[in-house]
Amino acid sequence: MSFWNKKLTFLAVFAAVLLLLAFGLVLFYAPVEQNMGIVQKVFYFHVSAAWLGMLAFFVAAVCAGLFLNKADLKADAVAASAVEIGLLFTAIANFTGMLWARPVWNTWWTWDPRLTTMTIMAFTYVAYFLLRRGIDDPTKKARFGAIYLLVGFASVPLTFFSARLLRTIHPTIFGGGMGEMAMTPRMVQTMGFSIFAFTVLFVLLLITRSRLRLLAASLREQERRDDQEEFGEVTHA
Repeated sequence: MSFWNKKLTFLAVFAAVLLLLAFGLVLFYAPVEQNMGIVQKVFYFHVSAAWLGMLAFFVAAVCAGLFLNKADLKADAVAASAVEIGLLFTAIANFTGMLWARPVWNTWWTWDPRLTTMTIMAFTYVAYFLLRRGIDDPTKKARFGAIYLLVGFASVPLTFFSARLLRTIHPTIFGGGMGEMAMTPRMVQTMGFSIFAFTVLFVLLLITRSRLRLLAASLREQERRDDQEEFGEVTHA
């Protein structure tokens, strides 16, 4: 299996250009929000990272369903890779949210419903890897992991709707009533472009990480076969 090719090179360059353009739009195109000031610009990256995290967990759930249907370990590799990426960008979303919260809320952290549910969501997916580490057989690991992902995905819509259904001080970006952030057309355009740029980055990361995971699994299988040829069938006590 070839790890890198011209298509991935193009996708990497495309993602880098989009991210640079998004950064430029945030700095020079989007106006400063009247109430929050310059710190509001953090939200373009905060929302994009949060979106990417939830998108990754959705992709993982879809791949989990595909594995349970077809028992294809490639689907398991994509699911596990998506969870890794989702956790990374959920952490980025939390970090950028803290940067915004300090000057606006006068605190780095508060147990607001949105922050609390996002923390629960993150630990739900951390536990997914703890489950996988406890199972040696690849097929069983994939099967139990897939079931866990389908159940654990309930934490994603809970996090998304928490700012809309529960009493919260966390602002909503699109359609949220009293807590909605005032968005001008330029702000909406910048937000949309940032989300698009992060989505392209997600596709790039998902492809490369999935390929790495599949290559690692292939190498482990080859090492197992080599050991069997040299030493015979390996038995475990």
